[in-house]
Amino acid sequence: MSTVKITPSAASFATSIKHLAGIQLPRLQNTIFTSNSTKFRAPRRAFTVSMAASLDTPLEVCVKQSITTPNKLGDCPFTQRVLLTLEEKHLPYDMKFVDLSNKPDWFLKISPEGKVPLIKLDEKWVPDSDVITQALEEKFPEPPLTTPPEKASVGSKIFPKFVAFLKSKDPSDGTEQALLDELTVFNDYLKENGPFINGNEVSAADLSLGPKLYHLEIALGHYKNWSIPDSLSYVKSYMKSIFSRESFINTRALKEDVIEGWRPKVMG
Repeated sequence: MSTVKITPSAASFATSIKHLAGIQLPRLQNTIFTSNSTKFRAPRRAFTVSMAASLDTPLEVCVKQSITTPNKLGDCPFTQRVLLTLEEKHLPYDMKFVDLSNKPDWFLKISPEGKVPLIKLDEKWVPDSDVITQALEEKFPEPPLTTPPEKASVGSKIFPKFVAFLKSKDPSDGTEQALLDELTVFNDYLKENGPFINGNEVSAADLSLGPKLYHLEIALGHYKNWSIPDSLSYVKSYMKSIFSRESFINTRALKEDVIEGWRPKVMG
């Protein structure tokens, strides 16, 4: 089993306990975590008291292992959603790489269905990205990432339309147009409500949709030589903003893994 310990990448922590607001903790020293020959250095920073500050032990997260590069994160967009949530909430975490083509016994004992992501919270292993992100929001409410219910489903139809178009072998079956229709709806929404789904701040809905759009861009570009039209400028700007966030860069899959990950569905 390979693991990589990660510390929060944000510049500062948000204050989450009102009666402790304003109390300054000592400046952190640089910390190095090592996995094989790779070192991760946490940036020097000062911060105020928060829920995350009381988390002494990194959260354990089971993730898909890369199929192209040893000891690298694999191409699961649902796992990236969880990692993005941890990054945006400045929570330290310890990735446990799982070879999903040859699942080890230790993993099957804690995940009988053999699926990732999986996170250990309060000594219990919790599956499913929906459940995990909700649990993280409740346990570590600062900074808040909740998307208002009326906005939570914005853009949610894009991913299934992308998959249908990617798998399609008939250019006249309407799957391309169906995807374009959903992207157009999303573009119009962003024009009126953006730059993010909940306005000016990134929320849980963005952390769910962002990895899926990353897969869309890479897979459709590779297998169909297709890209989002320039006319959908708000969507393209949204993707650029999400993809350039430090949290996204820290948790994204290798392009090669995304391509190989979708190959069975394209060729099947």
